[in-house]
Amino acid sequence: MLNRNVRDLIILMIGSFVLSLGINYFVIPNQLSEGGVFGITIVTYYLFEWSPGLVNLVINTTLVAIGYRFFTKRTIIFTVIAVLLNSLFLHITVGWGEAIDDRLLAALFAGLGVGLGIGMIFRAGGTTGGTTILANMINKVFGTSIASSMLFLDILVIFGSAFVIGRERAMYTLISVYIGAKVIDIMIEGAEERSAVMIISEKNIQLLNAILKQMSRGVTVMEAQGGYTRENRDILYLVINKREIVQLRKLVEDNDPNAYVTVHRVQEIFRRGYKGEVRKT
Repeated sequence: MLNRNVRDLIILMIGSFVLSLGINYFVIPNQLSEGGVFGITIVTYYLFEWSPGLVNLVINTTLVAIGYRFFTKRTIIFTVIAVLLNSLFLHITVGWGEAIDDRLLAALFAGLGVGLGIGMIFRAGGTTGGTTILANMINKVFGTSIASSMLFLDILVIFGSAFVIGRERAMYTLISVYIGAKVIDIMIEGAEERSAVMIISEKNIQLLNAILKQMSRGVTVMEAQGGYTRENRDILYLVINKREIVQLRKLVEDNDPNAYVTVHRVQEIFRRGYKGEVRKT
């Protein structure tokens, strides 16, 4: 547990620094904005030249005090540490970046830096405060992805910042935030998207053998009963990556064109050793 906490704190520190670089190296020098509290800190910097680190600290300390009940003790501790580190690095790295001619390129790298930093903070078990707290609350209640919830909340802040940075820069900011949301998803859920597949077929044994032989995937065979017919039958359940969906579809068509197949996106897999495994439940 001690080694894990030390590892997570190191990831948290690196993530906070990368996040601050994304803002002070790409966002602010190119007159872009951000979503959430970071967007507010950037806008106040443009208007009043207030320290982004100080504004971030004040706003996020207030929001953490409000939202602490919705998180575990460890998450709150790591969130407080993240807020302190973010504020410190935002203050230290002010003025490090310079404007570049290609604003689209700046938006892409801004999204990459901010998304990578926030993703690392999430992986370490913390949050960045601000709309992240609201996004986590939405995630716990409705089950939506954290990145998608943040994207919605961030758009609201970006819309307001358009009155300060202009419509064109706000549109580039939307590109940056979208890239950041995708990077966060990759950091949290993994770069390779997985899908859960359920197959109902009259030729279960034939399909099972074909999947094991040609795809080398573990399959769970579940006993089920038809709600209308009351007939007992087996359902095949397996988890595959996106590239294998086409292969599985062809395999099903070759063995049982009448099979009923459903595909669901998998949020996260905790157990990795499922290849080549067959379980009967």
